Amino acid sequence: MRSHMTARTTALAASLVLALAAGPLAAPAFAAPHPSGHSHTHTEVSPNADALRAAVAVVPNEYATSALVRVGGTDGTWRGSAGVRDLASGRPADPDALFRAGSVTKVVTAATVLRLAAEGDVDLDAPIQRYLPGVFTPAFDRPISVRQLLNHTSGIPAGSELGADFSELYAHRFDTLTPRQVVASAVAKGPEFGPGERQHYLNINYTVLGLLIEKVTGRSYAAEATRLVLRPAGMRHTYFPGTDPCVRGPHNRGYQAVERPDGTTELVDVTDWNQADRWAAGDMISTTADLERLITSLFRGRIVPQPQLEEMFTTPPGLPDATRSAGLEYKKVGNRIFWGKSGSRYGYSTLVGGARDLSVTLVTSITSTDAKSAEANPVLDGIAAAALS
Repeated sequence: MRSHMTARTTALAASLVLALAAGPLAAPAFAAPHPSGHSHTHTEVSPNADALRAAVAVVPNEYATSALVRVGGTDGTWRGSAGVRDLASGRPADPDALFRAGSVTKVVTAATVLRLAAEGDVDLDAPIQRYLPGVFTPAFDRPISVRQLLNHTSGIPAGSELGADFSELYAHRFDTLTPRQVVASAVAKGPEFGPGERQHYLNINYTVLGLLIEKVTGRSYAAEATRLVLRPAGMRHTYFPGTDPCVRGPHNRGYQAVERPDGTTELVDVTDWNQADRWAAGDMISTTADLERLITSLFRGRIVPQPQLEEMFTTPPGLPDATRSAGLEYKKVGNRIFWGKSGSRYGYSTLVGGARDLSVTLVTSITSTDAKSAEANPVLDGIAAAALS
């Protein structure tokens, strides 16, 4: 198995650099593409069209079975897809497919909390211990602000999972680990560091924020995120599956590369999976069109008003190496600062974002064959490099 449980969130810094992963897999036996071809280009008025076509033309390969791309901005737009919908049939990938967006969910969660802050229901400087009495042990004797949860400086350690490697997790893929169980397991460990002392990107921060949303509104996380973010952004095809292991609607199937005892590679279908433990940190299902609507609406101030929107473009003070803000991460690319978010669940890797002035936007999702690897995925990185060159 190739680097299965090293925490890969498809780090944005790596996703914006064209870098080939070392040690490629033994080539799996991909189904032959549909006779009509496996690459589809819908709109290409972007000056980067040639580079983008070349970046997706490599799919399907050992790193991804499909790729969906949407590039926008002042220089033009480009829409494309490549690869196969599933290995059994070899049908062309569906360019409008639903997919697991992974940690891109955090953008929606952050925006939901900031909307509640704008409406006076949440104080970003208030301690989470005040909002969630009884959740934290006395070991958490220093106040953790809501803002510190948003920017991953809380010091709360990671919570439990349903296994230590891919084989264990796959065996439990239809089981349910509730968000409250995840939080309880994290709190039981005590603080990892003092609030605000450093930045450590962990899902637990956004799982706790999900509990905060439910506490202050009296409604479910999914209902509030839909009311405050999805609906205003026009994200009609995005939803939160909860304990449902299936992707409801047209989708391209996801696979995980697993090494057999003889050294060859098997692609295991990982499409159906209960993601309840990811919850407000990573269980959203969406489309590239919806995520493009999210980024453009958000950056234009149509979802989160000022000054709360500034939280999404502000890294924590006193930590010069911090690159993460409330829901986003930044990377300098040439003369531009790219603000975005990556996400991965087994079988799917996604990257969304753009320049703050929307001079360029990028949404891409691939059915990655090793989505949780610590190594960069050359297909994802190649698309990002082509879009932002």
